[in-house]
Amino acid sequence: MARIFITGSTDGLGRGAARTLMEEGHELVLHARSRTRAADIDDLASRAACVVIGDLASAAETKDIADQVNVIGRMDAVIHNAGIYRSPGRNATPEGHARTLAVNTLAPYMLTALIERPERLIYLSSGLHRGGGDSLQDVDWIERSWDDGRAYAESKLYITALAFAVARRWPDVLSNAVDPGWAPTKMGGRGAPGDLEQGHLTQTWLAVSGHYAAKVSGGYWHYRKQQLPARAASDTGFQDRLAAKLAELTGVKLF
Repeated sequence: MARIFITGSTDGLGRGAARTLMEEGHELVLHARSRTRAADIDDLASRAACVVIGDLASAAETKDIADQVNVIGRMDAVIHNAGIYRSPGRNATPEGHARTLAVNTLAPYMLTALIERPERLIYLSSGLHRGGGDSLQDVDWIERSWDDGRAYAESKLYITALAFAVARRWPDVLSNAVDPGWAPTKMGGRGAPGDLEQGHLTQTWLAVSGHYAAKVSGGYWHYRKQQLPARAASDTGFQDRLAAKLAELTGVKLF
């Protein structure tokens, strides 16, 4: 039995992953943005080890989430599932960051640095990461005119590159990025053509499977098959520049 922490467990892919892993007999630590949102998973919470509360748009609350998880004990795997797609403008966080960047990139970066190192890390990417550029100028959208599609694509490029950087820097950890497809979740919309069930099964497989195919690191996955990511994501120079930029923005050093 493995102990797994999943961010964004109240609905969609995170909830589906939590339910699947529980049915397989694993111990789950769930996450909700607020106590109100936590009420949405009462059915799962009764079977979970714990539900941690905190808004990933806030750096202070993200640090508190890490503290809550560390009190429970070391995780075998962490699935960085939470994310946002559309944002009404830059929509600055309490620390002044663009909310899309904060939730999709800064929060998982901070949690990676602050949570006791697990055996496996899974980061949710998107096929849209290929639309993100490799320039790290104005990553926080201070000077540019807001473009929510571009901001989302960049945030997913960054998280994919982070997954690969962790795989390279931490050889004792299996770190992978997953494209769940355009799933019919609250974020993806009811009309999304993807498979909701298949959308979370790659994450659960990478988190716990003992099969040799799942025990790899530095992969970009879609429906349990490795795909080619954007070239920038695999560029070690880009990875290192990104890690330095994220450390600058958060005040938290990972490497």
